[in-house]
Amino acid sequence: MLLRCLAPGSLLRGPSSRRCFMAEPLASERDYSASTTGRGSPTGNSRRDGDPGGLRLFSAGVLASSQAARRVLEECTSFVPEARAVLDLVDNCPVHTEKGNFPVIVIEGLDATGKTTVTCALKDALNAVLLRTPPPCVSQWRKVFDNQPTLIRRAFYALTNYIVASEIAKASVNSPVIVDRYWHSTAAYAIATEISGKVDDLPPPHHPVYCWPKDLLKPDVVLLLTLSSDERIRRLQGRGMEKTREEAELEENRSFRQRVEEAYRRMENPACQPVDASPSREEVVKAVLRLIKTQCDLPRDSSK
Repeated sequence: MLLRCLAPGSLLRGPSSRRCFMAEPLASERDYSASTTGRGSPTGNSRRDGDPGGLRLFSAGVLASSQAARRVLEECTSFVPEARAVLDLVDNCPVHTEKGNFPVIVIEGLDATGKTTVTCALKDALNAVLLRTPPPCVSQWRKVFDNQPTLIRRAFYALTNYIVASEIAKASVNSPVIVDRYWHSTAAYAIATEISGKVDDLPPPHHPVYCWPKDLLKPDVVLLLTLSSDERIRRLQGRGMEKTREEAELEENRSFRQRVEEAYRRMENPACQPVDASPSREEVVKAVLRLIKTQCDLPRDSSK
């Protein structure tokens, strides 16, 4: 069993938890381990075994397919009943989702970089449908999963991407689609959480962990809103909203924040294209629209 060493309330963080869950690595993890170490050992010291940066991450939070995430939730339904409800939603989604003829644009970024402002402006400017990850249909369970061990939490957020993918497929048949966060957020935070250390400890560029899942509907453009740390904190303080656990860690832990930001930069196929979010709202929206128009085939009446 994948979760045979999981006890309710355990933290599942740090090296000991990675050893626990690597007892039965995913196929993609086994394949990569065998090619790099010749042994595929899930336990020893990663640097000593020729695995710099803790590369064997797949089964410890970076779940590279819907089936990998499903296996985690299926094995915790006895003590997290909400997991069954999430799985039921996923079961109602098409197995293979295909994008319609209209473009799909994802806006990524840390909290307070202006995602809500930009996505709402794009919705109006492009006469588009606006979707968010996680979607509203799972909002009642977010707090439950945010209090679960890391792997369960990551499986929940990974599967919400597949729920949104089915919504994207339907909406993109009739109009452009704007998505406020998608898979890149899930992966960037998972990678940064699993690696305790500096940016140098992340898996190297072009590692498979940064690649888009083969079974997930892919967007046309992914734009990453960026801000200096000081400006982002200033905006956060002005919002006066309750912080999530990870948002609090972003503020308190500079190394964690740097790992998240660098993980975003290393994403591939599609990559995250950075956009400076420090100018005025109007200037940022204009810059984003220019990028979208140069890369997407938009209907003439979809932009003002």
